[in-house]
Parts: sequence; C-alpha cells; structure tokens
Amino acid sequence: MRQLYFYLLLLLCGKAAAQSPTDGLMMPQGQLCVLGQYSNSNWKNYWEGETKRSNLNLGSMSNQSAMLMANYGISKEINVMIGLPYVWTNASVSYFTGQKGLQDLSVFVKYQAFEVEGLGGSFKLQGTGGLSAPVSNYTPDLLPFSIGLHSKTASLRTIVNYTADFGLYATIEGGHTWRSTTKLDRNAYILDNELIYSDVMPVPNVFEYSARLGFIKPRFQTEVWYDAYTGFTGDDIRYNEAPQASNKMAAGQAGVFAKYFVTKRLGLLATVSKVLCGRNTGEALTWTAGATYFLDLNKKGEEEVGK
Repeated sequence: MRQLYFYLLLLLCGKAAAQSPTDGLMMPQGQLCVLGQYSNSNWKNYWEGETKRSNLNLGSMSNQSAMLMANYGISKEINVMIGLPYVWTNASVSYFTGQKGLQDLSVFVKYQAFEVEGLGGSFKLQGTGGLSAPVSNYTPDLLPFSIGLHSKTASLRTIVNYTADFGLYATIEGGHTWRSTTKLDRNAYILDNELIYSDVMPVPNVFEYSARLGFIKPRFQTEVWYDAYTGFTGDDIRYNEAPQASNKMAAGQAGVFAKYFVTKRLGLLATVSKVLCGRNTGEALTWTAGATYFLDLNKKGEEEVGK
C-alpha cells in the first residue's frame, strides 16, 4: 500500500540535452530553458518492508503530475534550476479519495568545478545543492494518497561525467538529502513499535546515487539510466496498516530517455522507467512526456543594445 515517492526528475534543457541536478550537462551563460512535462506512475504491487505484496483494497494506485521548470545559465560554471509540480493521486477500487494540489517548490544550483580534455573527450566534476519546501497545506497523513511528505529538504550531490567527442557519454553521481520533520493530523503514532504522543513525526534522510550512459548530438539525445535511493533510518510498514512518513524507504529503478529538437528552440522528450527493487515503496511503472523551449537572452540583450 506504499506510494512510490518518485523523485520528479528535473529534466531541464540545454541545446540538445535534458539538464537535471544529477547529469553532467551545463547551460551556457545567459541561456534559459523552460520545460513543461506530464508524468504518470502506476503500481499494483508494493514492498511492505522487504516483503512484496499486493493490496486488493486499492487495486491500481496512480500518481500523476504536471510540472513547470526552468534552467538558467548565470555563468559558464553556474546554473540555477527551479521546478514546481502539481500532483494528484487516485486508486482504482478504493473508497478513499485521492489528493491533488501544488506540492513542493525546488531550487537547485549546479557548479562545475573543472573540465579537463583527454582520452578523446572531456571529463567534468560538478556539484549540486538544492532546497525544497511545500507550497500548499497538503497533509502527509493519508499515505499512499498524500501528494508528498510535507517536509523541507536540503541536498548535496557530486557528479562525474565523461563525454567523448563523437557523442557517447557516461555519468555517475551520489548525494545526500536531509529532511525536516513533518506535522500530522493526529496527536499520536507508532514508531518502531513504540507509541509516541506527538503530532510531529521524523522523516528519514536519504542517500541517492545514479549512473547514466547515453549518446548526444545537436538534434537528439538518448540515454539509459539507473537511479537508486535509500533512507538512513526509519521503520517498516506495519502488517495490513497504512504507510507513514517515518518509514524507511528504498528503491532502485531503471529507465530510458530520449529527446529530439523539432526546431532550434523547441524540443520534445519522453522517459519510461520501472522500479526493480524496493523497501516500503511501490513497484511503479512511470512514463513522462514533455516539451522544452530554449531562449538565448544574450542575443536579446545584444539586439536591444544595437537598436
């Protein structure tokens, strides 16, 4: 019965790339890209602790989101990314009503420490820091129907990328996300089989890592990837009970990504992924479709100066 708290990938764009806090790509100085995307995640089976189960009272659980994002190149070495999703949930046979609303605003800053040429390509070392906070008064206390955990977060990631001159690239990254406590709509809960009299619940911090292998050219990009994360602490879903924000959650998912530029400014993208293993999470199949629009603010400024 556990909802997969999917990390909405910030697929922010460059000239022929889907830039995110976890890839090895950078937006050039003065360039802006805006992305609109839709994601749909469905699961019937889930892991209760490490035991895989199904829940006939839910049927198929659906998580959908529409997100608007932007990425701007402050300089050659510094990018700023921002994203805000609208999320809604539903189950095919449950009498519970799903939630919907704006979820969490996320802001990331990516810094490229250095780039070195060698072995027929270039090596890059980058770091990403991010913050997120809820923007609506949704409740985290109705999992798996809640649209989020209503927890503030801070994250740091390290990224290593190699891109060959002919277009092949490989990227690995790892990072840590710190989560604040969350406030419940009740004054007591059970944590590690102990009754806690409080409406404030701890939310486990998370370790994340990923690996990506792809091919990029001026008009298109394709990629296969594997993402994984695990909570450092937390308990398991209690037998035949609802999940809660204190549960230790882990998942590993694999996916494929493709992007094609219809024009110099307009690009279309799609992603399909599947959760392969997990703990206190759903065995979700997720697909995403979106469009990017690219603006060169440097050229706009030059045109205005020349008038």
